[in-house]
Amino acid sequence: MRSVIVLDDIRVQEIVRGDGSRSYTVVWPDLAVDQEADSFLRQYEGSGTQRTYAYTLVDHLRWRVREGLVTATISLSDLQRYMGAVGARVPMPFGEPWRVPPKRPYGADALKVAAASLKGFYLYQCVRQGVNPALREALDVRRLPTQPDRDRALLGHVVTSMPANPLTPAGRSLRRHPKMLPDGARPELLNEVNTARDAMVVTWLSDTTLRIGGLTGLHLVDLHLRDNAACGECRSPHAHVCHRGGNPNRAAAKKKPEWQVQDGVVIGGEIYRVSPAMISSYFAYMTTEYTRYATGHGMLLIQLHGPRIGEPWTADAARGMLRRAGRRAGLPGRIKPHQFRHSTMGGLLDASGNDLLVAKEAGNWASMQMVDEVYGHPDQHSPQFVAALNTVWGEEE
Repeated sequence: MRSVIVLDDIRVQEIVRGDGSRSYTVVWPDLAVDQEADSFLRQYEGSGTQRTYAYTLVDHLRWRVREGLVTATISLSDLQRYMGAVGARVPMPFGEPWRVPPKRPYGADALKVAAASLKGFYLYQCVRQGVNPALREALDVRRLPTQPDRDRALLGHVVTSMPANPLTPAGRSLRRHPKMLPDGARPELLNEVNTARDAMVVTWLSDTTLRIGGLTGLHLVDLHLRDNAACGECRSPHAHVCHRGGNPNRAAAKKKPEWQVQDGVVIGGEIYRVSPAMISSYFAYMTTEYTRYATGHGMLLIQLHGPRIGEPWTADAARGMLRRAGRRAGLPGRIKPHQFRHSTMGGLLDASGNDLLVAKEAGNWASMQMVDEVYGHPDQHSPQFVAALNTVWGEEE
């Protein structure tokens, strides 16, 4: 099964395989596959990176056609000029902006993704085709490691250089400040939701650090909601979040730890502890809406209205539900699923005395370094912070 997403002349093509998994490539108007893009994207088969890079590359390839450039002739200056045309600040004239209304220039994160995909694409093609050694040399550069680089390395003392990307927009690397839920959002949202399913979603997001893709990708077999479950991996009630590329609602967990089914029991994946409130909301949903409408696909969250009633519910639909509930509740801003994760993590850090190891395990983060980068800023109104500041100011009482 193939579905073509039309984007001007060169297009991104989504391929749905027999097992339900999806892959992405780039095609020309006559549906001929772009061999350069396809060979590069095949390295990321089965990952969300493949889709992201496909859409980034198709934008660049259109620009390249307009400029009359090919892999053998394009230069680092041309690539920097392209980055300027899509929104980066570059110290050169870049000509006509490439993304004009209604398209918007790339934001900071999108520019970083574009820089990474272009570097990877051209390094791969220069080596594969044996062309453009000047561009290969210009892109294949190194830098001295920073202390965070050393901290992340298993043997930090032997790290002498790190890959660099001359296409990445310049700028300071700032600590990220996560967007939290508005105060009192949970009870306000629960007052406004209309179904047991929606109440379950609010409860499960509030009491865990689940991402929305992981939640909407859950299957009933992933839920071990009693003590001492047969998997033997957690004594308390818990859920296994397993990456599945073939979910019919296209929901997928972000991380991909190994998992398997042994004697009908799911083992592995990411493990999230489940609270009593989560179990209560689960049974309220299962004994009413789920038993009434589910169509036998085995996924947890289902559609409750419309022509596809009973089919798996999508992550986008869950986002829309939260947005509408937040608007009805009069909460400021747009309510987004990831705000629940940040708020839960902040609460865990407060309750554990800023124990980064506790937060890392609860949030299934790759490292404590990442937890510290996102959440490791002090409360500027806490007694400890005020006391420290008074000490620096010489205002000790």
